[in-house]
Amino acid sequence: MKSKIETVADLAMKVGRPYLAEYGATRSRHDFTQRQLMACLVLRAYLKTTYRGFVDILTGHAGLREVLGMNDKVPHYTTLQKFSARSQVLEIADQIIAHIGRAALRLVKRSHPRPAVAMDATGLETTIASAHFMSRAGRERRKWLKVSLTVVCGALFPLGLVVDWGPNNDKCQAAELLAKSEMAAGSLRPARLYADAGYDADWIHTWCREQWGVESLIKPVQHRADGTLGGTYRAAMTPEHLQRCRYGQRWHIESFISGLKRMTGAALGARKAANQAKEAAIRVLAYALHR
Repeated sequence: MKSKIETVADLAMKVGRPYLAEYGATRSRHDFTQRQLMACLVLRAYLKTTYRGFVDILTGHAGLREVLGMNDKVPHYTTLQKFSARSQVLEIADQIIAHIGRAALRLVKRSHPRPAVAMDATGLETTIASAHFMSRAGRERRKWLKVSLTVVCGALFPLGLVVDWGPNNDKCQAAELLAKSEMAAGSLRPARLYADAGYDADWIHTWCREQWGVESLIKPVQHRADGTLGGTYRAAMTPEHLQRCRYGQRWHIESFISGLKRMTGAALGARKAANQAKEAAIRVLAYALHR
């Protein structure tokens, strides 16, 4: 029987195969494949440790080295850091997440003819300093890394991912997130999309229904004094209509985000902005493989 960490490592090696060449350069030393190094980054996020800490764990874990194909040699911690600094890591994580989401949609569709996805965003801290310390030091929380996600309801696997900087309105990332989700789903188009009031906009309804062909169900925000809702589709988003359409399934993404932060933490370890975005994406991938 494989341990949980060995199972995650095995899955990371398998899902990375279609998206990673064996080696990054023909003249490299060829000590480790890109799949092995990417799997190490996923496991580092899964274990919530540093590069040095992960190498120490790998050195003392024979079963994990066997799964990764590193029986004879383990990478130096700087090898992992340099691989993580490559610009393609974020794009590769995006592609693997889309692959997992597409497989989840296919699985859900076998038992449910009308699969749904839910959309929301969360923030990850860029420092490990506590809120109490920041307050006592007179510092303000000026920005955080914002992770916007679509999750397959029922399966609780991510379908689309956008990493940006907050604070800003959730609608700022909606167009890119919907486009990525549509591309990831392909012909396995979900029947419905659930989102909270942060995404309340008629253009999002129009995009979902007329471009993607997905029924959008978004809790509206009342701006008019008489309580009426404007727009082509927003007016139909009454509490009764949302209840009939099982709007409660939107909480599936809340469960995913809660589990993500419990397992991988709410504060990022990287210090450079580009590396923080990659770390956030790899955390989402690590949690998806854990599930």
